[in-house]
Amino acid sequence: MDFTLLNHFFSLSADEQLYIFLINFGWIPIAWVILWGAKEVWVYYINDKWGSQFKKIVLAIDVPRGVEQSLRSVENLFTYLGGAHSSFNLLETYWEGRYQLSFSFEIVSIGGYTQFLIRTPSHFRDLVESAVYSQFPDAEITEVDDYTKDMPTRFPNDTWEMWGSEFIQVKNSAYPILTYKNFESPIGGKPETQFKDPMASLMTLFSSLREGEQAWYQILVKPIDVKDWTEIGEEEISKILKEKAVVKVGGISKIFKEIKDLFDEFTRQAFSFMTGSFEEKEAQDDSLKMMNLKPREKKQIEAIQEKTSKLGFECKIRYIYIAKKEIMNKPKGVGGFVGYIKQFFDVDINNLKPDMDKTATTANYFNIEKRANAKKRKLMQGYKDRDSTLGRKTGIFNVEELATLWHFPVEAVVKAPLIQKAPGRKSEPPMTLPYGETKVDLSTFEDNENIFTEIDLDRSDKKTQDEKNKGGELRSEKKSSGLEKQKEKRGEKEDIFQDENIFEKEVLENTKHSEAKKTVQEGSPPGNLPFV
Repeated sequence: MDFTLLNHFFSLSADEQLYIFLINFGWIPIAWVILWGAKEVWVYYINDKWGSQFKKIVLAIDVPRGVEQSLRSVENLFTYLGGAHSSFNLLETYWEGRYQLSFSFEIVSIGGYTQFLIRTPSHFRDLVESAVYSQFPDAEITEVDDYTKDMPTRFPNDTWEMWGSEFIQVKNSAYPILTYKNFESPIGGKPETQFKDPMASLMTLFSSLREGEQAWYQILVKPIDVKDWTEIGEEEISKILKEKAVVKVGGISKIFKEIKDLFDEFTRQAFSFMTGSFEEKEAQDDSLKMMNLKPREKKQIEAIQEKTSKLGFECKIRYIYIAKKEIMNKPKGVGGFVGYIKQFFDVDINNLKPDMDKTATTANYFNIEKRANAKKRKLMQGYKDRDSTLGRKTGIFNVEELATLWHFPVEAVVKAPLIQKAPGRKSEPPMTLPYGETKVDLSTFEDNENIFTEIDLDRSDKKTQDEKNKGGELRSEKKSSGLEKQKEKRGEKEDIFQDENIFEKEVLENTKHSEAKKTVQEGSPPGNLPFV
C-alpha cells in the first residue's frame, strides 16, 4: 500500500494539518448545522400555518353547589380527553405541518372572583363538553372572552407589575408527585370529610385577592402515545436496578452491531479452544434482585410502575401574578402559590419547583432589570398563546396527577366564598306530579280537609247509580258538617288561620329581609371577569 500522502500529511506543521483538514472535511459539521437550522425554521413556519386555521375558544365551567364528587371523576375527565391523540406520518409532519393540538386547563382569579376555565380548539368543543357532562351532568359550560387579551404584554409597564414562572419536575418525569390519594385521612367519619383537599389553600389565596390583583394558573395538556410513555418508566426502573441499558439501534447500525457480536463470540471461542478452558456463561439469578434493594429504591420502583400504568400527557405548568403597582403584594401572591405547590413534595419520589434558572421573571448579577423584563415579556406571550414550545421542555403527568393539580374544590373541605358556581342543580319534575289546566283555588284545599271523612261513607251506597248523581249534594252537606266539627275541636286555634293577611305579611317581610341581606353580602363582580 502507498502511504506517501499520509506520510506527507503528518510531516506538515500543526496549523497546516488543521487547514487541510478543514478544507476537506470541515464543511461537514457546518453544513449539518445549516441544514438542521433550515429544518427547524421550515417546521416552525408550516406548524404555525397549519395551526392558525383552528379557532381557539375559552369555556367557563361552573359546577352547582352541593354536588357530591370525587377526584376520580376529574381523572376520568382527563382520560376521556386522551381520545384527541393523533398520529402523523413523515409527510404530514414535515410537509403539511400537522402536530398534536393541546388543551389548557386554567384557574383564574380577578379581584378575588375565581373561575375554572378550559381553552380548547373549537373542533374539540364537543369532546370537552362530553367529558365534563359525563362526570358532572349538572355543570354549566359557557363560552367566554379570553381574560388575557386586555393585559399588557410589554414590560416595563406604567400601570401593571407581574411575577411569573414555569413550574417543573425536579426529577425525571417517570417519578410521580404526591396525588390526591395521599391526602385522604384515615380518621373515621363521612367519606368527604376524610379528604384534606390541597385545593383549599389555593382557593383561599385566590379569594383573598383585592380589586386590581389577578392570579392566573395554567396547565397545558397534550395527549401522547402510550407506548412512548411506558418506555420512559421502564428505562428509569432499569437504572434503579442497575441493569444494562438497551441501546436502540436501527438500519445500518443494527447490521454493524450484529457483525461485532458475531466477531466477539468467534474470538472468545477461538481463545477458549487454544487455551483448552471452555468457560460457560453463568446464568444470573435476578429473582432476589428486588429483595436486595433499599426501601427507598423499592418505593421508587413501585411509584414509577403505578404512574406509568395510567394514561400520560405532556404538560407544562405556568403561574402569573399580575397587579397594579400600588397594590402589588408578592409575599401573598407568589409565596402563597409556591406554598400550594409544595404540598405535592416527596423527597424520595418527586416534587415541583419554580424554574428560577430560565423562566422565572427574576435576574441576578448584571443587567438585572433588562433581563427580568425580557423574561416577563416571553412568559406573558407564552401564556397568552398557550404555547408549549416556549420556555422549558414539557414534563409528563398521568391523569391522577392532573386531577390532583386541577379539580373543582370539595365543598365539605373548601369554604372559599367567591368561587363561581352554577345557581343550582337542574332536574326533571317527578313523574307522579299532577298537572293539567284545572284552576287551583281555596276550595280545592277545603275539599281535601275532609278526604278521610269521605272514605267513611257506606261503600255499598256509593256504588249505586242514584247516589252517584247526588254525589255533589252529599259532598257539600258532609263538607259543611265536617268543617263545623273541626272548628269545634280546634276552638280558638281557628281564629289564627282566618286572617290570611298575617301570613302574607310575614312572607313579604322575610323576603325583603333576605333580599336586603343578599344585597349587603354579595357584591357585583368586576367588569373584566371572564364568565357570565
